[in-house]
Order: sequence, then C-alpha cells, then structure tokens
Amino acid sequence: MEHIPGEPSPDSAASGAPDVLPDVAPQLRALRRRRGLTLEAAAQRAALSPAHLSRLETGRRQPSLPMLLALARIYGTTVAELLGETPPERDPVVRAGRSEPVEADGWIYRQAGGPGRAMQALRVHVPYATRTDIVRVHPGEEWLHVLDGQVRLALGDTVHVLDPGDSAHFDSLTPHRIGASGRGGAELLFVHTLMQSPAAELCLGGGTPHPS
Repeated sequence: MEHIPGEPSPDSAASGAPDVLPDVAPQLRALRRRRGLTLEAAAQRAALSPAHLSRLETGRRQPSLPMLLALARIYGTTVAELLGETPPERDPVVRAGRSEPVEADGWIYRQAGGPGRAMQALRVHVPYATRTDIVRVHPGEEWLHVLDGQVRLALGDTVHVLDPGDSAHFDSLTPHRIGASGRGGAELLFVHTLMQSPAAELCLGGGTPHPS
C-alpha cells in the first residue's frame, strides 16, 4: 500500500502507537473558517489534497509538524494556537528601545508591533537604491509610510517617488522593489502580512538578518 507523506505509516498504525499530538481537528476547522477559506483553497495553499485536509479536520489523521507549520502560516497564527495552547496575554504597548535593531544587507529595522501576529509592523531604514536590488514577488500585502528621506518604489513597470508623509499600499504579488533615492537612505514605517507566505520572510534585502 502506498504511504502518503505526513500520514501515519501502516506499521505505526498497526502497532497501536499512541498519538503524540492533542486533537487539533476542531482548531484546524475553526481557523480555516475564520480566515474565510474553503477546504479546497486551504488545501491548495498547504500543498495537500482536499480529502487529506478533510481527514485532518475530522480527526481521522494527525498532522505532521511540517503540516502544522504550513497551516499556521496560511491561517496567520502559531503552532501553539493550533494545538489549543493558551498564549500569555500580550502587551499591547511596544516601548521604544525594547527591540534591538536588526540589519540585513544595508536595511536596518526595528519591531514596531507585537511578535507572533499575522500583521507585522516595523520601523525601517532603507539604503540607497541600486540596479542590483532584488525584485520581490510573494503572497501578502504591504503598506509603507515615509518618515524621512525619499523612497523609490517600483511596482511592476511603474516607478513611484515617495516623499516624507507619502504612503503606499499594494499587493505583494505585484513585482516590487524598494530603495532610497538619496545615498543617506530613508526612514519609513512598514507593515506586512508576510506570515501568510510559505517563505515567511521579510521583504528586506536578500541576506540573512543579523543584529546591527
């Protein structure tokens, strides 16, 4: 019999090995419906068949950890919530100086919102734009507001020049590139929903982030 990846093997099922995960079925169904996704749409995003996702939601199959991670990203939540764990109460206030600045290929950013949310807010220093800057395409939405300096925002074939006080809100599936017009860089507020992307990466340069 062919074994489906992520499902218990026939040997483990026959051995009567106990499940290592709590019953996540009700959470999976509730979170999918809260996100307004059909079974077919959620299954496609998770690279599963609708029948397989249905078995997970009805408790006939237990998801593997990679599946839990993928579904958590799609539903904009955490594995802990999928497992029914009660998260600690989050502080709604983010104090200046609490988060260390992080640098990635000239981009310097600071958390301006709480961690573990489907929407992430950052304060970002944007370096000077060059022709070698990577064009990004990924699921999600982005919003930016220029605080200081001038920003060049390329969306598809159109280049927008944003001055202090200007904002932009766009679908991240549109090929885009962000950079400062001046060599001194620019400062902006940046909000994204990239946790819904399978890559779950910040759209800030192409390198690995590290403390500045």
